[in-house]
Amino acid sequence: MRRTGSYAVPDLMLRDTDGARVALRSSLAAAPVILDFIFTTCDTICPVTSLVFSQLQVQLADAHSPARLVSVSIDPEQDTPAALKRYGAKFGAGPRWQMLTGTVAESILVQRAFDVYRGDKMNHQPVTFLRVDAGQPWSRLEGFATAQEIFREYQALLVK
Repeated sequence: MRRTGSYAVPDLMLRDTDGARVALRSSLAAAPVILDFIFTTCDTICPVTSLVFSQLQVQLADAHSPARLVSVSIDPEQDTPAALKRYGAKFGAGPRWQMLTGTVAESILVQRAFDVYRGDKMNHQPVTFLRVDAGQPWSRLEGFATAQEIFREYQALLVK
């Protein structure tokens, strides 16, 4: 299911896979961006959505797209920068696929901002967010979207 919405990105400093501090709001304002929520010990939804992001990064590179991929951890107690780096390596995460983590409170704030917080990581749902310009609303794709479906949605947003 596709919806459009505006989400107030919290002004937080998260950590990337190298442990560097990243200003989330600034990072997501640098459009175009495609965002999802994952956790590294997930054995159901996240491996599927991360495989899709892996395929999507190839499509975006082939199209010479400036789009970036961002995955935010919903289990920061386990998902240290090192754990995210190992996870990203399993899926061939390239330089334009950023994985971020923070404290539990920060993770909850980000999840709530995008209306994906479900109280327990085991209750999370597959959702992908896209935005091609910081001034535009986000497209929200609920459910398991393929790389091709996300890429088509991204292309459609470019022509709006």
